[in-house]
Amino acid sequence: MVAAIILSALAMSAIVGGRYLLASGGFALATRIRQPGLYRGLEKQMGREIGWSLLSALIYGVPAGVVAWGWQARGWTRIYEQVGDYPLWWLPVSLLLYLALHDTWFYWTHRWMHRPRLFRVAHAVHHASRPPTAWAAMSFHPWEALTGAFVIPVLVLLIPIHVGVLGAVLTIMTVMGVSNHMGWEMFPRWMVRGPLGGWLITATHHQRHHDQYNCNYGLYFRVWDRLCGTDKGLGDFRKGRG
Repeated sequence: MVAAIILSALAMSAIVGGRYLLASGGFALATRIRQPGLYRGLEKQMGREIGWSLLSALIYGVPAGVVAWGWQARGWTRIYEQVGDYPLWWLPVSLLLYLALHDTWFYWTHRWMHRPRLFRVAHAVHHASRPPTAWAAMSFHPWEALTGAFVIPVLVLLIPIHVGVLGAVLTIMTVMGVSNHMGWEMFPRWMVRGPLGGWLITATHHQRHHDQYNCNYGLYFRVWDRLCGTDKGLGDFRKGRG
């Protein structure tokens, strides 16, 4: 059993690492095409970002691997495969619920990481990316990576979710994490500056966090920032420009 759990953890670490390389590499390539020269002179920084991110992938993979083993071998989780096991309305509701709970955890732990001592010990690694690039989304100190590694594994133990919806949650997490750090806005101005952008986080919003540090802590939504008075609005990005 122990060997099977270890193998599952290593496999999930490899999957998380591969997902990171594909997603960040794809957005880095898009940046090179759309914004040639934007990352010029940042080669050493990007190398550090990749190193920290692959270490984070290893950390993220361990609880994910244990949960994956428990799902397949023991039925520990609330992940289900048959759409009919729950009402159809639960599919979108569970997606939004997972994103909202993940966003809540991220907001408060992220804000906590900005306390001076914790910032110096852990979060400074992420903010060493100045400016952040498409490779920086998972560039965390191991202590910070641990705060994020258990969120989804804990949720799947508690809240029912279809395996396809779980895949959507992980995809959204990856795409938003990478695109919000790549240094330019890929979404159209009408969306970012319109009513929808008033509640969703994109690169235009998150870049202000990297510029000013004491604001815009959310991951997916601006709800907690607005409720807690930490939303300082959008940066100066325009579509396709950093």
